[in-house]
Amino acid sequence: MPTATVTGKGQITIPANVRQALQVEPGDRVEFVEVDPGRFEVVAATHSVTELKGMFGKAKNRVSIADMNKAIAARGAAPR
Repeated sequence: MPTATVTGKGQITIPANVRQALQVEPGDRVEFVEVDPGRFEVVAATHSVTELKGMFGKAKNRVSIADMNKAIAARGAAPR
């Protein structure tokens, strides 16, 4: 299992075989997604959001921007 050491500045070097598997290159971004408390997955964030278009088919119900903003505000105000 590949490992990395955290430097005093909080930086790590991603092992070469992991970079190859994630298909990331210098300058690319990665995201750390918490999948369980204290457990994270490293995900390549190299694709444009526009690549998601059509992934889920046509929407059954249309939602206005105002409704989206209300849902975001309600979720943000909810206790965690």
